[in-house]
Amino acid sequence: MRVYTRTGDDGTTALLHGGRVAKDAPGPSAYGVTDEAVAALGLARAETEPGGELHEILTALQRELFVVGAELATAPENRSKLTDGITRVTPAMVAGLETLIDDLSGRFEPPREFVLPGETRVAAALDLARTVVRRAERACVAAARQGWVAAGSQVVPYLNRLADLCWTLARWQEGTSRPVRRR
Repeated sequence: MRVYTRTGDDGTTALLHGGRVAKDAPGPSAYGVTDEAVAALGLARAETEPGGELHEILTALQRELFVVGAELATAPENRSKLTDGITRVTPAMVAGLETLIDDLSGRFEPPREFVLPGETRVAAALDLARTVVRRAERACVAAARQGWVAAGSQVVPYLNRLADLCWTLARWQEGTSRPVRRR
């Protein structure tokens, strides 16, 4: 099997459940940034202890982002072919992130002001992942405005909560955050 197919040389890409669109169409643009978020979370995961709690959380989040990507890689006319939790983001997935944020938030004293990322390597990687997830969220909002993301889709709420979770994970890993302003 070859990695290259040459089918995208014309500037188009294949979609899940069929069809081809321009590589810079709303869906591919949004799932491209989502793929970057998967990689950014992988960078953070590489800084953790295999089998540890954070490692397992990040692995699960990376897998869930593939669900986000699958929904975004499906043309609007094929949305009926999506499967909850496998190729379509569900309200339960969003609620799961909220539960995790609430649990982790109880484990540290949250900062009361903006913080400078970089107190630890893993926290810095999580803050980088947070910014990529926010960019994915913005790309999905734009895609929704153009009709690519279905009304009622949980993609944008999921990404919104995931960015919040990345912030929470970074602060949890830091223990003590460095404020933006000097004291």
